Amino acid sequence: MENHLYNLFSQLVQNRRSIYRIKKFYLKDAGRCKKCKELWQKILKSKEEETKTILEVLKEHNFSL
Repeated sequence: MENHLYNLFSQLVQNRRSIYRIKKFYLKDAGRCKKCKELWQKILKSKEEETKTILEVLKEHNFSL
C-alpha cells in the first residue's frame, strides 16, 4: 500500500474511533451541560464529515472498504 493511502486509512480509523467514543461516552458524560453537549455535537459532525471525505478519496483510488 502506498504511504499516502495508508495515512488516509489510518486517519479514517482514528476518526471512527473518535466518533464511537463521542457517541458512547462523551455526550453522556456531558450530563446536563448544554455548552459541552453542543461542543461534542459540533466535533461529532466535523469528524463524520471528515470521515465521509476520506472515504470518497479512498474510493477514487479504488480502495474498497
